[in-house]
Amino acid sequence: MAGSTAKSSASRAAAASFAGAVMDWYDFFVYGLVAALTFPKLFFTADSPATGTLLTFATFGVGFVARPLGGIVFGHYGDKIGRKAMLVLTLVLMGLGTAAIGVLPTYGQIGVFAPVLLVAMRFIQGFAVGGEWGGAALMAVEHAPEKRRGFFGSFVQVGASAGLLIATGVVSIVSAATTNEQFLAWGWRIPFLVSLLVVVGGYIIRRGVDESPEFIHEVKQAHHEARIPLVEALARHPGAFLKIVGMRLVELVGFYTVTVFALNYGVSHGVARGSLLNATLAVGVVAIFLIPAMGALSDRIGRRPVYVLGAAIGVLGAFPLFWALDSQNLLYIVVAFVVVANFSHDPVVSVQQPLFTEMFEASFRYSGAGFAYQLASAVAGGFTPIIAASLVMQDGGGHTYVALYMVGACLISLLTGLLYAGRQPFQAPAYLESAA
Repeated sequence: MAGSTAKSSASRAAAASFAGAVMDWYDFFVYGLVAALTFPKLFFTADSPATGTLLTFATFGVGFVARPLGGIVFGHYGDKIGRKAMLVLTLVLMGLGTAAIGVLPTYGQIGVFAPVLLVAMRFIQGFAVGGEWGGAALMAVEHAPEKRRGFFGSFVQVGASAGLLIATGVVSIVSAATTNEQFLAWGWRIPFLVSLLVVVGGYIIRRGVDESPEFIHEVKQAHHEARIPLVEALARHPGAFLKIVGMRLVELVGFYTVTVFALNYGVSHGVARGSLLNATLAVGVVAIFLIPAMGALSDRIGRRPVYVLGAAIGVLGAFPLFWALDSQNLLYIVVAFVVVANFSHDPVVSVQQPLFTEMFEASFRYSGAGFAYQLASAVAGGFTPIIAASLVMQDGGGHTYVALYMVGACLISLLTGLLYAGRQPFQAPAYLESAA
């Protein structure tokens, strides 16, 4: 009876983490998709299209700069008050920030105040999503039996991929239903406003899940509260932060190159906007099945082999990605997107939830794992599109420099994973072992 109860609780927690991640990441990905396609013309005026693109990607990066701050604030209260309350708050804040973008006036309407407001809303998005991963990962992992933490934890990343799929689908539908002029005039606003509907569903689901049993037992009942959780995490496990940053490079550089920068690069090299969105849709579909499969595999063979496989594929897939885009062949593009954003990215992210959270004790786990995760996002994720765009400009429109940038990032992750992935397996508390 206890075992079935534990599995039921784990399933509910994984479902809530999945659903909330769908909502939060729908909001975050919508910005990247629409920004790459329209914002250089709507919110920035520049003498050259390349400069407008750089300004757009700089604004995209603002959301990532805000993420470590969100990780600190939500992590602190998540370790003090509980995981559940913070997850509900991040969801609502993200939804409101995204919907607000959908009603912003453009540069042509209010001038320089338009990009200022856009940056402010993007900051709110980043601040909210900064607290999302840590809480969702902990709710899924801390509810799960020790031997199934890879599988249940992976649903956080499945939710992110489903959010990408839904965001791309909505943008694709609106794009197909409008002319280029209509999309620029008002169609781009629709995906942002849809966020209001999305957030209601996520709120209802997240409100219904129980608080993390490990937080209740190990922190509240055992009185193991950390006075300042992040400070304690830094003092006791300083190396964990560098390991997490190094191990996330392959994921961040590869994924945001495909889902944000490649859209702009492809359109500028003659690939139809709809074709690129369809390729991104394929990435979302494959991820929904591949991520939990890789998470379950990691429960059987260990985190390190799964992680290293993904990082190695990232090294090998960088140049073929741009060869495919330059070819303008849709089949080649879809295959390249799937290789880099699925068979490289998905094995890596499928093991992150147990791998990263198990580096810290329960009393400061939300702060430690959440901040380290978002620090990596700020360092690599948010600035990948602007770095990639700058490298292409330096290369005279070519892809060699940006492909080498991808290779270098993936190599760092590969070496870090070989050294550190899964070297210190987590020991579940006795009450969880007996329940499982």
